[in-house]
Amino acid sequence: MVDFVKLIITDFWDTIAEMSPYLLFGFFIAGILSVLVSQQLVEKHLGGGGLWPLLKASIFGVPLPLCSCGVIPVSMSLHKHGASKGSTIAFLLSTPQTGVDSIFVTLSLLGPVYAVFRPVAALITGLVGGTLVDVFEQGGKARKSPPEKCTDECCSGEKNGKVVRGLKYGFMTLPRDIGKAMLLGLGIAAFISALVPDGYFAEKLGTGIFAMVVMMFLGIPVYVCATASVPVAAALILKGLTPGAALVFLMTGPATNAASFITIWKTLGRTTAIIYLATVAGCALLGGILLDLLATSADIDIAIHPHWMLPDAVKYASAVVLLAVLGYALFSKTKNHHK
Repeated sequence: MVDFVKLIITDFWDTIAEMSPYLLFGFFIAGILSVLVSQQLVEKHLGGGGLWPLLKASIFGVPLPLCSCGVIPVSMSLHKHGASKGSTIAFLLSTPQTGVDSIFVTLSLLGPVYAVFRPVAALITGLVGGTLVDVFEQGGKARKSPPEKCTDECCSGEKNGKVVRGLKYGFMTLPRDIGKAMLLGLGIAAFISALVPDGYFAEKLGTGIFAMVVMMFLGIPVYVCATASVPVAAALILKGLTPGAALVFLMTGPATNAASFITIWKTLGRTTAIIYLATVAGCALLGGILLDLLATSADIDIAIHPHWMLPDAVKYASAVVLLAVLGYALFSKTKNHHK
């Protein structure tokens, strides 16, 4: 029992040490984006019809560090301020699947191919979903009523304190939003590494479409943060799951959950909600199949552990800083909650 606990702690520490330098850098970039890319700027570009607003909505969404629950109020505000249904769904689909913090964590744990493939898949998913909504809902038509004037704080023209606001968002607000999910994901990954025998998933699920379908049905109803899901996917791959099946989980888990689906159904309508869910499922399966085909045809290990040449001292120091940042964010949240 002591050896088992020690193994879990070791796996937890090794994973967080590997990803912490990249996640901290991701937090910093996210903070910069939070002050450079305002909600007002996003809303300005997402109205009207055609492919261009859909493309801009998807591109805007890819780097933003918002999970599937956090993206709901933002996207509903975009729609309220004039974004078409298609643009809103494109933003809803591309945003939670990945973010600048998640991309860096993916790079650290799953390698460069995965780190590129994942945001590209998110971008394409947004385009497909937004286009289908425009076709079936005629959402691409410009809205007849003028958009409401944005009065939120983030839309103000206040220029003072941008650096402070950015750092506060990157190292307090964002860690507070994803901290619990991040630690839970690391814990689950450590348990998988310690409990599951090597090759287990390849033996039980195989390496074909069946494994991807299982991961799809696992990922769709649950709430999984885009960043927190990466160490879980890395642990699953190490135990025999194919990179494509893991990608299905990485796409469906962050992009959908019961709460977001119900909100879309009530706010944007039944047809839009069904298109949203079908797009996530279809694109995830196609993305998984394509990734596995790429791995087979190119004869490369897609999810090979990159082992970047960072000194151990940098990794361990970053891990301590990251745990301190997460601990402070979560503690301050609890403390403020009890006031």
